Amino acid sequence: MVLFPNCKINLGLHITRKREDGYHDLETVFYPIGIKDVLEIIHTPNPEQAFSFSSSGLAIQGNPTDNLCAKAYQLLKKDFPQIPSIQMHLHKQIPMGAGLGGGSADGAFALKLLNQLFHLGISEEQLILYALELGSDCPFFIINQACIGKGRGELLERLTLDLSQYKFLIVNPGIHIGTGWAFAQITPKPVAHPLHELINQPITTWKDSLSNDFEAPVMAAYPEIAQIKNALYQEGALYASMSGSGSTLYGIFEKGYSPKISFPDHYMTALVD
Repeated sequence: MVLFPNCKINLGLHITRKREDGYHDLETVFYPIGIKDVLEIIHTPNPEQAFSFSSSGLAIQGNPTDNLCAKAYQLLKKDFPQIPSIQMHLHKQIPMGAGLGGGSADGAFALKLLNQLFHLGISEEQLILYALELGSDCPFFIINQACIGKGRGELLERLTLDLSQYKFLIVNPGIHIGTGWAFAQITPKPVAHPLHELINQPITTWKDSLSNDFEAPVMAAYPEIAQIKNALYQEGALYASMSGSGSTLYGIFEKGYSPKISFPDHYMTALVD
């Protein structure tokens, strides 16, 4: 059985408080985007090897047992020992460490895939709780539709936000931004205007109202990222921003317009409807 984990972008992102547990409270709008990985699980008849994980596509750093897909399996296997021996393969196309939530999507979709394939009967609410054990962004990918995220990102409120009349130009310059470093640059503060009010305004107002708290410190450290954002606006983007803590940026364009920006060959770019 195969599923296609998709990525997300952040429409506005504010860090509102540092918590006593070391995490940060935030407010953001998560919006799903159709750049996708491929995740396959097959049942294997080998009881001596209960689980195996392999990957292709973009190289995944680190120990495979630390991959969120593997952790999702271990999480469910603990509560559902009837899950049989499986092989899991991930074909990676979403850039990592890029602010797109690709790893979080893979982990959340692994939970959904195991639930569907082996008829575990786990409710969406329960899947969200499992996903939170994998990471703060993972619960969004269980719902996988436009949501306001608060708390660590796990407190989700569905939005009736439809941007299907626009296209998105996604640009990743291959700069890795450490999440810990990015958070260390932020001084948390309450939001001046709630995102649910701003996001319901015409998209032409977003340039002057929607902001990402990570942009200023990241762009100060990496001016190349600021140059990409400027290029998106110069090409006619209605709204452009960095996603998450970077380094991926996106521009939102009118549906009938095809932006013609030339970026270096090592950039990953995708035009998504």
